[in-house]
Amino acid sequence: MPRIIIVAFLVLAGCTQMDPPNVIYILADDLGYGELGSYGQTLIRTPNLDQLAAEGMRFTQHYSGSPVCAPSRCTLLTGRHTGHCQVRDNYELGGFADSTERGQLPLEESTYTLGRMMQEAGYTTAIVGKWGLGGPNSIGVPNKQGFDYFYGYLDQKQAHNHYPSHLWRNAEWDTLANGYFHPHQRFDGTDPHDPSAYDNYKGIDYAPDLMADEAEAFIRDNAGGPFFLYLAHTVPHLALQVPDEELAAYDNILSESPYDGTRGYLPHIRPQSAYAGMISRMDAHVGQIMDVLRELGIDDETLIMFSSDNGATYVGGVDTEQFHSSGGLRGGKGEVYEGGIRVPMIATWPDVIAPGSVTDHVSAFWDVMPTLAGVVNTELTIEVDGNSFLPVLLGEQPPAPSEMYWEYHGRNWRGAQAARIGPWKGVRLGGKDSVSAPVRVYNLVDDPAETTDLADTHPEIASELLALMQSRSDSKIARWNFAE
Repeated sequence: MPRIIIVAFLVLAGCTQMDPPNVIYILADDLGYGELGSYGQTLIRTPNLDQLAAEGMRFTQHYSGSPVCAPSRCTLLTGRHTGHCQVRDNYELGGFADSTERGQLPLEESTYTLGRMMQEAGYTTAIVGKWGLGGPNSIGVPNKQGFDYFYGYLDQKQAHNHYPSHLWRNAEWDTLANGYFHPHQRFDGTDPHDPSAYDNYKGIDYAPDLMADEAEAFIRDNAGGPFFLYLAHTVPHLALQVPDEELAAYDNILSESPYDGTRGYLPHIRPQSAYAGMISRMDAHVGQIMDVLRELGIDDETLIMFSSDNGATYVGGVDTEQFHSSGGLRGGKGEVYEGGIRVPMIATWPDVIAPGSVTDHVSAFWDVMPTLAGVVNTELTIEVDGNSFLPVLLGEQPPAPSEMYWEYHGRNWRGAQAARIGPWKGVRLGGKDSVSAPVRVYNLVDDPAETTDLADTHPEIASELLALMQSRSDSKIARWNFAE
C-alpha cells in the first residue's frame, strides 16, 4: 500500500554541513539491461557510461516504472507505481503529422511532481529531451509541472523521428532545418544496397545532438547552482537514425543486411550498425555532460543518475538477440517479464558514493523521488509508493524494498500485471478478461530468466503476489482496469 513520507533528510555523517548537490538524472529511451559495457555488452561501445559506472555505483536489480514510455516517466516524476499513478499506458492523442500533434494524456494540473519538489528545495529545474506527459497547450506541459525550462519533444510520437521538423522551447515551436517526413515508411528505392536510396530518411539537424547542446548550455547558465536537470534522451528508441560517421566504428563487426521498414519505423542500409551507433552517440553525449561539469569545476558537487525507461525494443529492424540486449533476461519492451522492466542504473557522486561499487538492492523508479528528497534535504509530504535508497548510495544498511508492482495494458496481453516480494516474482496475463487469470511464480534468485513457473508448488506465494496485484486502485481510464 502507498505510504506517506513525512520527511526525508540527508543522513550521511559529516554531510549535514554540505550544500545539497546539483542533480542530473539521465534517462535513456528503450535501452536494454545488457546494452552497456558495464552490464556485459561486448559489441556496442559505451566508454563514457562505463567510466561513470567505474566512478560510482552500479545497480543490478533496478526497475523502470513500466515496460513502455509514458507510464514509466509518470512513475519517475510522481513516486507512484502503475497501480496508483495517473498514466498507466501510452495514451496517444492526435497523429504523427505536425498538424495533428497533440501529445499524450496530460498529467493533471494538481500533480506534485519531482520537478515541483526540487523547485521548492530551491533548485532551478529543467527537462531536456522527451516529455510524453502532455501535448502542446495542455495542462501537462513541463512548464506547468515543475520545470522552469524545457527543450525537446512534447509528443513522444514526434520522437519516433530523430530528424524532426521542430522541437519545443518551453511553449514555443523551434523550427529545425529538417523537412517533415513520416517516421514509419517502407523502403521506396530500387536498390537496397545503394546508400543514396536512404537519403529520404535523414535530415540536417539531429535532435539528440541539439538536446545535448541545450543540456550543456543549461548547466553552464546555472553553474552557480543548485540545479536539477532531467535529461530524457530519445535513443536508442527507433527509428534507426544516426549521423553516418557513427557507422564507421562498426564496420565489419556486426551481422546485418538492409532493413526495409516492414517491421515498423524507417529503413536503414546498416540497421545493426545504426542501432549500435545511436547508443554510442548517446554515450558521447553523456561524456559531453561529464566534460562540462569538470571544466566548470562542479563535478564533485553533482549527483548523476543514469537509467532507462524500459527494456530493449522488439521491432523496427533491430537484432536484439545479436546484441544480447536483455542481458539474458526474458522478454523486452512491452512485457512485464524482467527484460521489459529491469534496467541499468548508475549513480555517481564524488566523495560520497564509493567508486566501483555494485549493489543488488531492489529498487524502482518510484524510489527516485523520496531518494532525492533526502539528498536535497527537503520534506516530502505526499503519498508515494517508494522508499529512499539514499542509504544504499551512502554505503549504509539498505532499506526494505518498496512495494514492487507493474501493470501494462498494451499489445495483446489483455492486461498484464507483475509483482515482486523478496526473491519471488509474479506475472499475471489476461486479467482484463477473467478474475481467475492465474499468477505465474518465479524465483528470481534461482531463475532470473523466468523459465520455470513454481505456482503449483508454492500456492501460498502465488496468493500473496495476487493480493499485492489486487491492491491496485482503479484508474479513471476504464480501459486501464481489470475484471472484477
